[in-house]
Amino acid sequence: MTSRSFWLFLLLLEVFLLATWGWMESNRSRQLYSDARRVTQEGSRNFEVTRRKVLYGQDGLYASCEKKYCGRGSKCIVNKETDKPECRCIDNCKPSYMPVCGSDGKFYENHCELHRASCLERKKIYIIHSKDCFFKGDTCTMADYSQLKGILLDLQSHQQRQQNYAAEERAQKRFLVEDLFYRLDLNGDGHLSSSELAQQVKREDLEDDFLECTPEDLLRFDDYNNDGYLTLQELYTAFQVVQLTLSEEQKVSITTVTVGLSTVLTCAIHGPLRPPIIWKRNGVMLNFLDLEDINDFGDDDSLYITKVTTIHMGKYTCHAYGYEELYQTHILQVNVPPVIRVYPETQAQEPGVSASLKCHAEGIPNPKISWLKNGIGLVPKASKQLMLIANGSELHISSVRYEDTGAYTCIAKNEVGVDEDISSLFIEDSARKTLANILWREEGLSVGNMFYVFSDDGITIIQPSDCEIQRHIKPNEKTFSSYAEICPRVEGEAIQSCLWASAVNVRDKYIYVTQPKWNRIMILDIQTQKIIQSLDVDPLPVKLHYDKSHDQIWILSWGNMRKFHPTLQVIPEASTGENQHIIRTHLSGMDDYFIPHTNLIINHIRFGFIFNKSKPAIHKIDLETVAHIKTISFKNYSCLPQAMAYTHLGGYFFVQCKTNLSVPVTPQLIIDSVTDSVIGPNSDITGTPYISPDGRYLVSTDENSRRIRVQAITIQGEIKLIYDLQTTMHISDLTFQSSFTEGNQYYIYATSHLQTDVLFVELSTGKMDVLKNLKDPIKSKEWPWSSYNRIIQDSGLFGQYLITPAKDSLFIINARQNTLRCEVSGIKRGNTVIWVGDV
Repeated sequence: MTSRSFWLFLLLLEVFLLATWGWMESNRSRQLYSDARRVTQEGSRNFEVTRRKVLYGQDGLYASCEKKYCGRGSKCIVNKETDKPECRCIDNCKPSYMPVCGSDGKFYENHCELHRASCLERKKIYIIHSKDCFFKGDTCTMADYSQLKGILLDLQSHQQRQQNYAAEERAQKRFLVEDLFYRLDLNGDGHLSSSELAQQVKREDLEDDFLECTPEDLLRFDDYNNDGYLTLQELYTAFQVVQLTLSEEQKVSITTVTVGLSTVLTCAIHGPLRPPIIWKRNGVMLNFLDLEDINDFGDDDSLYITKVTTIHMGKYTCHAYGYEELYQTHILQVNVPPVIRVYPETQAQEPGVSASLKCHAEGIPNPKISWLKNGIGLVPKASKQLMLIANGSELHISSVRYEDTGAYTCIAKNEVGVDEDISSLFIEDSARKTLANILWREEGLSVGNMFYVFSDDGITIIQPSDCEIQRHIKPNEKTFSSYAEICPRVEGEAIQSCLWASAVNVRDKYIYVTQPKWNRIMILDIQTQKIIQSLDVDPLPVKLHYDKSHDQIWILSWGNMRKFHPTLQVIPEASTGENQHIIRTHLSGMDDYFIPHTNLIINHIRFGFIFNKSKPAIHKIDLETVAHIKTISFKNYSCLPQAMAYTHLGGYFFVQCKTNLSVPVTPQLIIDSVTDSVIGPNSDITGTPYISPDGRYLVSTDENSRRIRVQAITIQGEIKLIYDLQTTMHISDLTFQSSFTEGNQYYIYATSHLQTDVLFVELSTGKMDVLKNLKDPIKSKEWPWSSYNRIIQDSGLFGQYLITPAKDSLFIINARQNTLRCEVSGIKRGNTVIWVGDV
């Protein structure tokens, strides 16, 4: 019979861990093993992923099978007759003993044998985690077999107690196994036969002590090559004292792969009869998690990642089962080709004025930027009439001339790719009205590049560069479709006023904004600057989020001011604007949600989270199906989630925590989105987490300590503290502003819900300054919808202005100069602000 000792030990270990709560520190790795299997049993997704396996066909053409995808247990070959690639079941599997049970109730020696059987029988066979098929008909149970081996070692230890073994436990165990082998090997031929093993029982007269197991079961369970004898190496394996090696230069391996491709990580640990390899990421075992992209541990126990994304970057470790102290570290780096945006796409200027063309590029490694004019390389002139700023991300022409008219191509390049886009510049007299001039001046500036401020007095549209109010939509103006007033007069109130809570910009086409007093959402058409529709929703809609990936808006309603009946609703196809409808979800028990934002590199988000701020858990939801997937518990950390942030670099979620206990502050928790596992506290970092738009920086603001701590997320998925700032501010809100002097860098701007100052910090250096005396913020009791009673709103990827409201006015900040641009007075409770870019 083929050996089954690995699975016997695995199952014994699982039972032991479930029954024992006081294990020692040395058994922590075994706890992780048991926990991983338990998680699989309770929440696995039974997801079968196809992995590409490409082999040379008989014609020797690699391309024949290059685009042919075959399931596991099969391979691609080229049919000699049709000269077309076909999937055929593999002939045989490499010998490997990592036993699994199939859904057909059969026992398989390894994953490959199961998948091969599935292919041959043309039916779905998947792995189940059950003891039944392992022990059918056995009188020697796993507990009895373990007890047998324990007794054998105890007897050997008793007989050899006079010898002075090394202090290390595994070395002692190895000596005992060696002595036991030579003692059992009566004829000294280096092999233990069934008769030699049977002599042990007679010699010691221990039939009753072994219960249903005998020493002959060693041969039955641990004869790896099935030759009817046990060698010393096989006995080592049975007692888990195999000799394994890992060369010094292979202890750390770095693998770099381009996003979207597949990769294989192979463990370099070697040894005769090496136990199966265990792979971990951030301390979480991967072997039994059935992950979507990491779920095939090939015949050589390699780790396959079928489609690498930036969330996969980071550290992976491998070790042989039972030998955690000898491990190899694999560092996976993920390169991403450049993605760029230019601004403006088209502009018209009169001779003599200045013009700027901007190009924002992201990629891993950071791309280098160059410019062409009408297809010819552009070199800045010594006269400074033409300048490249911020590592080439801005092309500035100080005094334009007619000959500067042209198509300016921005090219971003790194070692894995290139991207380019064109910004067109037209130099024309003001008297000449060309199409470009009309489009840019009359249409673009009329509705785009504006702040839309929702205040008590309706909607104010502000052009920040000139601090001009372009339009004021008053509360008594009518909705386009129903002719109802935008903010109906409330009986008993002398002044007709509005009350807004949350707003989102939908692709610079529409603004959706909540009116909690009237239990509805208003839709503003940006092109016409008119309210075109109102949507009735559940009572007290307080929070909106636009999910760009699925073109839908998520609405959180409280039900009442005590948040007793919170609900989530969804508006599908939000960018169509007119005749919208509401979808009610069945998600309940939450009072907040978190959906990550997209950026240039990550343009699709699949999952979000809902949570209750008074319960220690978050619940993962599928944004497409609006269904609950799983629950991640924080009970072991006494964490009540308050806010979340996400970076696609390494796929980390950062959770702000508080506790029911008297502990004043609780560190943030880190969740690995690859495994959906809590990997522990974020060092001692506390407070609200914010992620920079490129995902490279985590900024945490702690209101209690008034500290700002900035961490970098490296391209190797590491989280490193850069600096720790002590401020005088109780920070309410924070946003990021692209640097105007350094490419791929940012400033952070922060406001306080108690103070009048605005703080700004150069992210790369920690250099800090303050804009003082921007008047008192809105009082918290006048803004019950969130703790952000003084927001700070930026003006997009290429903007240079920010806006922050005071109690009865607005302040516009020039971020390029870090100065106050102006104050716009007469706007009360203008705490709902949306930026609309160039449309």
